[in-house]
Amino acid sequence: MSELVLSGIIGYAIGSLSPSYLLSKIKKQNFREKGTGNLGATNTMLILGKGYGAFVMLFDIFKAVAAAAVAGAIFKKTAIASLVAGVFAVVGHIFPFYLKFRGGKGLATFGGLILSFDPVMFLILLALTLILMFVFNYGVAMPMSACVLFPILALLKTRSIAVFALTFLASLLVFIKHIPNLKKALNKDDATVRDYLLKLKKN
Repeated sequence: MSELVLSGIIGYAIGSLSPSYLLSKIKKQNFREKGTGNLGATNTMLILGKGYGAFVMLFDIFKAVAAAAVAGAIFKKTAIASLVAGVFAVVGHIFPFYLKFRGGKGLATFGGLILSFDPVMFLILLALTLILMFVFNYGVAMPMSACVLFPILALLKTRSIAVFALTFLASLLVFIKHIPNLKKALNKDDATVRDYLLKLKKN
């Protein structure tokens, strides 16, 4: 049990690192008051451009991968140590203590969790959710569909209730964070994927 707790602490500590927040301070831009109002890759792209946005996205993905790798290397005998660390990297990204527990929405770090869990599953979900995103023309289709599918696929792969519970927890958090986007999409108040791509071209 202590190894799982320590794995969670490792994951949370790494996950709470926020490159978006750091860039907002360096560039003297208040990300909370511009764009989507979120500390994440999407808003960074909108405010600072594609290069900075790509950096934040890769960093946030790598956080979960790194957390899982570190915990897995330290606690080799604990089968789900890496998964626990990856899940809590998502928790740390969404609820960083030094930002009054107001971080990002967790999608990139959630992607890193899936990548660390199963690279093939990551590629399958990435392709499928991208297709759904373009079909529905709203970005929220991507996180919502990934959150529904990931725990199911993880359960089918491992037949483990513990794995299902952990993946469900991470999925639920990301799902809840994206509910406002879902409501906007349903009311047609959210920017469409095509509109977002046009904004990126201008940057």
